[in-house]
Formats: sequence, structure tokens, C-alpha cells
Amino acid sequence: MGNILEIKNVTKSYAKKKAIDEVSFNVTEGEVFGLLGPNGAGKTTLIRMINQITMPDSGEIYFNGERLSEKHISFVGYLPEERGLYKKMKVNEVVLYLAELKGLKGSVAKQRMDYWFDKFDITDWWNKKVEELSKGMQQKVQFITTVMHNPKLLIFDEPFSGFDPLNANLLKSEILNLKKQGSTIIFSTHNMESVEEICDSIVLINSAKNILQGKVNDIKQSFKRDEYEIITSSDEIEDVLPMGITLVSKQVGDNRLCTSVLNIPKGENANILSALLKKMDILSYREILPSMNEIFINTVTQKA
Repeated sequence: MGNILEIKNVTKSYAKKKAIDEVSFNVTEGEVFGLLGPNGAGKTTLIRMINQITMPDSGEIYFNGERLSEKHISFVGYLPEERGLYKKMKVNEVVLYLAELKGLKGSVAKQRMDYWFDKFDITDWWNKKVEELSKGMQQKVQFITTVMHNPKLLIFDEPFSGFDPLNANLLKSEILNLKKQGSTIIFSTHNMESVEEICDSIVLINSAKNILQGKVNDIKQSFKRDEYEIITSSDEIEDVLPMGITLVSKQVGDNRLCTSVLNIPKGENANILSALLKKMDILSYREILPSMNEIFINTVTQKA
């Protein structure tokens, strides 16, 4: 798969403050790409430039190998964090209107609207005014307006805002379905659990600069501390540990099972398991990888 989006040395300033400073990254076609960063990092500025709401002061943005231009606007769908619906219009009217702005003919727009309203079980909202809907209901409608024209690139900015867990899972499932159908998705969020669940790659922006990027699995591997969780039938694990193995923590449960965290150098897993099995049963053994939440906090803190 090639790159659907290329950001090359992009800089954007407002007055004398740089919102984006020499940022570069690529988004591969067909992936879910996490655009991450603390508040004020520059994520919104990047999204606005991809949508051509504003333009970079320097650097270049390419879409499907071509320099980004007005002809690419219809290939992008954008779901902003803030609601962008006309509150006084009826739901069906605003959905059809926005679909036609994206180039869909009336009959096609109506057909696709019927499909999505049925899929989200919201046909009862057809003639309601947008202002009568809850925040979560409005977010569903706005999601539909974002995807109806089948854009090649979808940008979701905090898409689960206002959703209860059930509807958040519904939307998460639809995002993954869109990926299976060939859409490329830029996913901007502060929810690192969602990043781990659906993102293939990420870029982390802080203070206008790119400070971390890559595949999610590769990043987690690069931040691991060679720590392993082991559950044993005995709590006398210190007496069995070979030299060079550090007991990081130990907790004994009501059932007398002992959960320990060990720091084990590379190549020593077989030796430690062999030593333990001579004295006790091993019920569970797993490598501990840092969460994206830990990586986010540690990386931003260190760079700051």
C-alpha cells in the first residue's frame, strides 16, 4: 500500500507563535492512523490544513502523490469534535443538504441516508430538528454526514464524545468496518485505550513538533522494560530466583496464589521458568508491555 497522505516539513504560525513546526509524517492507505497530542499541541491546525481550511506557511502536503489542492476536497470526510450541524433544520434535511454539498445527487444521497439511518436505528429522528437531539444523537447524525459520500480519507476528531459505552462500541465497530472497506482513517483522540484498540500507526505532536511516530506495536515494543508477570502456587519466589533476576513486586491473593512482576534480562526466560518449576507450579506467565497511556505521558513529560 502506498501513502495516501504525506506531510513534509510543514510549518504554520499565528502571529509570532508556531502552531506547527517542521512536522513530517506519512499516512498509509487503508490504515487507521492516530493523530495524538496534549491540548494545544497543534493537532487541530494540522487537521485544518489537511482540510484546506488554512494553508501551511512552509512545507508541502501531498494527497495520493499529488500536491494537495481543491480537487481533493471531495475525497476527504471530516468529523469535527464540535457539532457542525444546523440546529434549526430537520435531521433528514441537513443530512441531504450536506451530502449534496459533497457532490452526491439527491436520489443517491437519499438511498445512502436510508441505509445509515437504518443501520444506526435512528429512523424515528427523521423529522426532528437537530436542536431536539441529545449530544450523542447529534454525533451519530454528524458521523453519517461525514461518511455518506464514501471519502477515501476520513478524519475523526474525538468521535466518541458524548457517547455512552454501548454507542461508543457501535461507532468503533463502524470505523473498523470502514477500514475493511478500504477507507483510510485519521483518528484524533485523548483516549489511549481506543488508540490501542483501533490504530495501526500514530504520530505524537507536542509543542508544535513531532516527538514520536511509528506502528503502535513497534512503539510498545520499543518502550518495554523486560518485565514479566508470573502467577505461581507459592509465595516463596525470592528463594528460587537465580542471580540477575529482580523481583519488582509481589502480591499474595486470598487463594494463596502469588502474582509477581520480575525484571528478566533477554535470553533468561527459559532459565527462570526452569528454576521455578522445580519448586512450584506456574499458572500464568506473560510479558508486560507499556500501555499507550503510559507512553503518551512519559514521552510528553520527558520532552517537556
